[in-house]
Amino acid sequence: MTNPEWLKPGMYGALLGAVFVGVVGFSWGGWMTGGSANKLASEMARDQVIAALVPICHDMSRADNQRLAKLATIQAATSYKRRDAVMDAGWATMPGSDSPNRDLAKACIEGLNLDAS
Repeated sequence: MTNPEWLKPGMYGALLGAVFVGVVGFSWGGWMTGGSANKLASEMARDQVIAALVPICHDMSRADNQRLAKLATIQAATSYKRRDAVMDAGWATMPGSDSPNRDLAKACIEGLNLDAS
């Protein structure tokens, strides 16, 4: 079966339009693939869990008998070693867990106001 000559421009236009809509939709329209959506959802969930655990970290630091000595150690550490100092202090280890959480330690440092104390 042969296609009429007038159908060719319409088919090319539809094809180019579909490609254009796809490119614009994924670039600027906010469309995303299922894998990207899952990755974004996982990151958001992790961030929300860390935000929910930060008050526990702060309570553990307030209840620590050696708080002042540990805070002095944390303040004396360089900015990139403070996370390790909080982990060594034990404030980033949640009850029931064997090891400290690096992301929680980083978030806990921001809430400790080390420069103000």
